[in-house]
Amino acid sequence: MTKEKIGFVGLGRMGMRMAVRLVDSFSVFGTDKDPSLKNSSGTSEVTWTEDSLSLAAICRHIFIVAGSESDVTEIIFGERGLIGGIDSETTIIVCATVRPSYMRALAERLSQSEHIKLLDCPIARGEMAAGSGDLLLFVGGDRQLLDSLTPILNHIGSDIEFLGPIGSGQVAKAVNNYLLWACLTASMEGLDFGERLGVDRERMRAALEKSSGANWAMSTRADDRPALWAEKDMALFLSEADRLRFSTPIAGQVREAIKLFKLDRHLDRSPDLEEFQFPG
Repeated sequence: MTKEKIGFVGLGRMGMRMAVRLVDSFSVFGTDKDPSLKNSSGTSEVTWTEDSLSLAAICRHIFIVAGSESDVTEIIFGERGLIGGIDSETTIIVCATVRPSYMRALAERLSQSEHIKLLDCPIARGEMAAGSGDLLLFVGGDRQLLDSLTPILNHIGSDIEFLGPIGSGQVAKAVNNYLLWACLTASMEGLDFGERLGVDRERMRAALEKSSGANWAMSTRADDRPALWAEKDMALFLSEADRLRFSTPIAGQVREAIKLFKLDRHLDRSPDLEEFQFPG
């Protein structure tokens, strides 16, 4: 029996782990803008294609696991993008974290194609969960479409939460990330404060994990990781709040605290958000 063909655009830290979860049950194809990933760990189990256009000619279900809105736009509408290779019914599953307004505009643009269905499906819990198949999927879109894809999604996520129409998954992911970075910055400020007053940092962390001050960022030592997308996440959240004229004073302070966190550790800043515009 021929296995169903599943595609991945984006074979980085998350995408490759997700793709490998599917290889026992499906024929998995993938590509990435970084050609060096062709020879990375796990690629032997995933059939490499040269670009998104080539992938679209092969697969009817395609995951986009990318870092930014501009990446998603290029993957779909670029010179060698997905849209040029789709000539029969195809589902695009966007696992990237983007603005809800971007996701809704993308759905509107893709509705012009009779062949394309779109699922809003940002992911949470990080690389270890991607490797073990325990991701949390925040889903927005058509419920019947989600139900039809659940046998595939069950391989990568242990929790699939349906939030509502297209864009709803991105709303939940934006709030999730805001709370993550708020907890991270508050935890670091609290631990720094306690250390300044003479309490051993790790003893205090262990004690707080058993108290009402416990939170995921502190317990998983998120402060030891580079927080690659923290600034982008907060910019995304605040951009949507500005669009709605919705006041989020704490979020503004969290953004500045994240900036300081990264500056103190000499970490690179995340790419800035850009105005989105789709061709056609």
